[in-house]
Amino acid sequence: MIRVHNASVNQYDNLYRKGYFPTRLGNGLTKPKSLILGIDVAGTVEAVGKNVNKFKVGDRVFGSCVGSHAEFVCPRQSVLSIMPRNATFEEAAAIPCAAQTALQALRNVAQIKQGQKVLIYGASGGVGHFAVQLAKYFGAEVTAVCSTSNLQWVKDLGAHYVIDYTKEDFTDNGNKYDIIFDAVAKRTFFNCRRSLTEKGVYITENPITPIYHPLQLMISPLFGSKRAKNHLAIPNEKDLDFLRVLIEEEKIKPVIEKCYPFDQIIQAHRHIESGRTKGKIVLKINME
Repeated sequence: MIRVHNASVNQYDNLYRKGYFPTRLGNGLTKPKSLILGIDVAGTVEAVGKNVNKFKVGDRVFGSCVGSHAEFVCPRQSVLSIMPRNATFEEAAAIPCAAQTALQALRNVAQIKQGQKVLIYGASGGVGHFAVQLAKYFGAEVTAVCSTSNLQWVKDLGAHYVIDYTKEDFTDNGNKYDIIFDAVAKRTFFNCRRSLTEKGVYITENPITPIYHPLQLMISPLFGSKRAKNHLAIPNEKDLDFLRVLIEEEKIKPVIEKCYPFDQIIQAHRHIESGRTKGKIVLKINME
């Protein structure tokens, strides 16, 4: 059992709250199985079950847990890790879903390699800002696409090149990339295809919305060796440990635009729904 100090708000929380049909497959077709939102948690261990051998009472932990927008949660130990020693609860809560999504998409799905050219679309968002840092860590040449106001801080995160999507469509500049990671599901494989190298990979972070994403995944093999792939984060302790080390070594860092008190959760959801976040949105659950 964890006393929750902070939890972040993710786009998936909005989908669950709205009853978006694809999310009902895992959360109940006619009514939600879980009435409490939230999937990221950072807090202090209050009690452990008899089979828990990785954590003890008093440990500061972070990880994944359905229903984390609550004062206490009881997750499995396999989706938790000890918090980075140089991170606050607020920062730790911003990491699990977004950073694991970026890590698994680039490392596992795209199989990123040193020297490759990688474009991150939506580079200033929750998943995108981690993807920029991780792509640089893996030795890629990183191009980040975001809005005018976020160009400099995304470049400060490690992007080699930045493109202002309000002024330029990257698909028109003739550059080609080994990996295009659409971290906000705003583009399609078809309009990005000409910007991919011969064996390039397009990855969408959210394959369930909009509805045409599943279609492009099915028919992309008909268009030669270029591929469209999707990814949903699979929470696990191993990846959390990997990210913890990177944060402690200051190779990556979470960026938090705003931390809302728990009684302003409605405003936090509206902020996420705007699609204009700069890094992560976090909730302060326990105020003590």
